[in-house]
Amino acid sequence: MKTIPLAEGIKLKTILTKKIQELVYEMHNNAHVIVEKGETPKQSGRALSEIEAELAEIRKDVRTLDRLIYRANIDHAIEFKGEKMPIVEAIELAKQLRAESSLYKDLGNTEKEKIYTTTGEGTVLYQIATYEPREYRERAIQLEKEAHRLSNLINAKNYEIHIEFDDSKYF
Repeated sequence: MKTIPLAEGIKLKTILTKKIQELVYEMHNNAHVIVEKGETPKQSGRALSEIEAELAEIRKDVRTLDRLIYRANIDHAIEFKGEKMPIVEAIELAKQLRAESSLYKDLGNTEKEKIYTTTGEGTVLYQIATYEPREYRERAIQLEKEAHRLSNLINAKNYEIHIEFDDSKYF
């Protein structure tokens, strides 16, 4: 059987998922026609059975790609910061690093001290950060760099790994 890089399998799955949406839309468009009473309806596009057959084939290929991608992500590992981990775990870690970086950016973009607006009696209140915003900005930058490095390792590995899938129907 033909093999393709895992990275291409991931891209193909995205393409096929979009194609499924397009075929469902096409089915909706071709499911009904408007005619005068007594007129015989004429098919304006492809027959639903033709679209259904293509849809079934693509859905099967998406399921196959899912299985192959998941298996490869479990069976293959990368090393990051001295730790070897399966790709699936590395993907989750990259997501977590980005989320943490985003949180720290938010914390880092606040002022250390600012006037707190009230509708009360004329007492001036202040909102004071209980941390150093600058430190969180710096931590956010570091975490973002780590996430980029990890993503690059994952992407490189995705081109090293090959999965058994014939993509000749699509390319």
